[in-house]
Amino acid sequence: MSRLTFNVNGTPGAQGSKRHVGNGILLESSKKVKPWRADVKAAAEAAHLASDEWDRATGAIGVQITFRFARPKSHYRTGRNAHLLRDDAPMYVTSRGAGDGDKLQRSTFDALTAAGVIADDSLIVAIHAFKVYAARDEIPGATIDLYTVRNIADRQVA
Repeated sequence: MSRLTFNVNGTPGAQGSKRHVGNGILLESSKKVKPWRADVKAAAEAAHLASDEWDRATGAIGVQITFRFARPKSHYRTGRNAHLLRDDAPMYVTSRGAGDGDKLQRSTFDALTAAGVIADDSLIVAIHAFKVYAARDEIPGATIDLYTVRNIADRQVA
């Protein structure tokens, strides 16, 4: 099994609806999508160049992504304890402002295709995705792990 794991720094952008501006031109409604795709593409290209294990995927692949978002200030205590999280601060991102998980995946997968690390996002057959808050010393972004998936017929039956 070959693997390509890399980190992307930037604000994850969900690819959502498009708006029609006339003459058949559609624009992405979220301003975060274009920079996010560029960040993912650059990180994927760099990881691919540095890897001697990963060839451009043309068969079934799996993906694990952990999207990291900056915590709002309201998750922290105040005063001299401002560096500490509140007891009720959530671990996972559930706010609408961060975007739906499937739309975050869509923009990310399109960038992986544009980077040339996968032939097409239709090859992705297994997905594990998480939306979490970044630790205080972490940069928002994502950790992406691509791996080849064996055919079920290739498995040995015990």
